Amino acid sequence: MKIKCGLVGVIGLPNAGKSSLVNALIQEKVSIVSPKPQTTRNNVLGILSTSDSQIVFVDTPGLNKSDSGLGDYMQKSIKGAVSDVSAICLVIDIVKGVSKKDLQLIDNFYASKTPVIVVLSKTDLVDDIKIAKTLESFIPIIDKCEVVPVSSLKHKNLDALLEVVKKYLPEVDEEEKLFDDDYYTDKSLNFLVAEIVREKALYLLNDEIPHGIAVKVESFKEDDDLCTIDCLIVCEKESHKAIILGKQGEMIKKIGHNARVTIQKIVQKKVVLNLFVKVKRNWQNNLEFLDSLGYNIKDL
Repeated sequence: MKIKCGLVGVIGLPNAGKSSLVNALIQEKVSIVSPKPQTTRNNVLGILSTSDSQIVFVDTPGLNKSDSGLGDYMQKSIKGAVSDVSAICLVIDIVKGVSKKDLQLIDNFYASKTPVIVVLSKTDLVDDIKIAKTLESFIPIIDKCEVVPVSSLKHKNLDALLEVVKKYLPEVDEEEKLFDDDYYTDKSLNFLVAEIVREKALYLLNDEIPHGIAVKVESFKEDDDLCTIDCLIVCEKESHKAIILGKQGEMIKKIGHNARVTIQKIVQKKVVLNLFVKVKRNWQNNLEFLDSLGYNIKDL
């Protein structure tokens, strides 16, 4: 039996809605989401297997200038993600509108003969007139891309997007699938746990902290009905550590509670989550420490 199968790069500016889109398409939590820019730091695969296709979405960090070793890793990972894909989903926040950077990306991919599907995200936040006007703005370049308006939150028009994506995927024999059907991401459970803790911290902490934190799973023990997990939250300053802990430990308790609820849904059993905080100055430029977190630029 022949099926459509291939890689699809999901790119866009920070906070465009890339991770929310991938999670909605896969209907599993493969990437963390927050209102803060640069939430995604790694390329994360979201794998959707159906009776007639296997679409592997590559969720990437937001396109931005690099100002650290971590930033270098994030931007280089985007280039690697789009090098072998069958198509690109360029996610554009319809509320913010189409930027010059978005238009330049469309031109660049068109020149390289990589099919581009512009995904207008967050349509639940605007009216039909705004959607219509935005669609009209693409008429002059309609030969360079296809445009699909969606709402990840409301799961609106996602099926239509998938049908457009499938058009650009190669046809292969079913046994040539890239992953077994029960895979929905390429990331380990340890990676997902660390990212979930970081996600909850991003929501709860002040704006000056999120880019200065990393999360590492130190211990993961599991038996039939219980997971016991130790996680280390690393920050850059003593003042940040105090904020993460909160008065009488209230903030760290909130982060832990919110993370534990989400992790339990994934592992389907009770979770004991222990969080610790450590100060490591300038960790974003410490290549050895970045490597220990899985951010190894040499691998890209």
